[in-house]
Amino acid sequence: MRKRNPLCSWLYPCAVFVLLLLAVDWPVTILAGQRTGVDPFVQNRKLGRGVNIIGYDPIWRSPSRGPDRAMDKARFKARYFRMIKDAGFAGVRINLHPFRYTTADKDYALADSWWQVLDWAVKNALQSDLMVILDMHEFGAMGNDPEGNKDKFLAFWRQVSQRFQDAPDNVLFEILNEPSRKLTPQMWNQYMREALAIIRKTNPVRTVIIGPANYNSIGHLGELELPEDDRNIIVTVHYYSPMDFTHQGAAWAGRKDKTGVEWKGTDQEKAAVEGDFAKAQAWAKEHNRPIFLGEFGVYDKAPMDSRVRYLKFVTAAAEKLGWSWAYWQFDSDFILYDINNERWVEPIRDALIPRQ
Repeated sequence: MRKRNPLCSWLYPCAVFVLLLLAVDWPVTILAGQRTGVDPFVQNRKLGRGVNIIGYDPIWRSPSRGPDRAMDKARFKARYFRMIKDAGFAGVRINLHPFRYTTADKDYALADSWWQVLDWAVKNALQSDLMVILDMHEFGAMGNDPEGNKDKFLAFWRQVSQRFQDAPDNVLFEILNEPSRKLTPQMWNQYMREALAIIRKTNPVRTVIIGPANYNSIGHLGELELPEDDRNIIVTVHYYSPMDFTHQGAAWAGRKDKTGVEWKGTDQEKAAVEGDFAKAQAWAKEHNRPIFLGEFGVYDKAPMDSRVRYLKFVTAAAEKLGWSWAYWQFDSDFILYDINNERWVEPIRDALIPRQ
């Protein structure tokens, strides 16, 4: 009688098992060899110290000669990515305002010129070994008319998630900056989940950043309802307290004539910051989520010595808790780098990244 080959005896049940797996609608992570993505706490440590960039740069309006060249209107230059890395920053949060570059009659397809700039920014950031956050920054339009802009919002993530589905893990998606006003906490939970579902179709394990309503405020973390079974999420909060100090002289914040406000680093002032951060940390511990301080800063018209004291304390307090952070912002206002004179605002840079 012919003996059965031992190898066949082993292969046959394995083959049957594989066929059964393929016949069942298993989660993507199983079919992908148990790929679960990078742990979000590891990702958060890699984000480390970052800076917000090019949200209001004319580069978005002037890609005709190619964004890697010295365009007529662009302020941010390709070499700035390496300069940011060499200064000690680990990542950039790219602020995106895509709505003006879409048209309803084409299902809100983004213009080729807009993609050209974004592809250039992501490529140069990655080549400079920087983490990249694609931050959907249309909080104004979404806050003013969430229902009217919902389709456009979801169309954006459908396109971006498809385009960057093969990008490295160093590229993170932030669903929406500072949901607020008419985009209530209840609506935001719904919109966020719909956008996340779209992202997960093509990016099942990419790290996604999501923050609470009311401008990503710490006080509204309790209203944020994240899907419990999705652990590839970093939670973001923003911090500009006390506003009379951080936004003094800012006309858009109703403080045009309010200047000369100091932050002296008194025990009371420090305790206020630590108390706010402790609330966020308690929430993070309860829900087992890492925290990214996605925005903070002090407007340029505040006294420089107070700005430095405040920024040193806020960053140290955040890092003590294991948070990552991104300063607002490289250029435009709250500036970290003086593009007109091609030089760092050294007191601000050194407050954020202490010199060795």
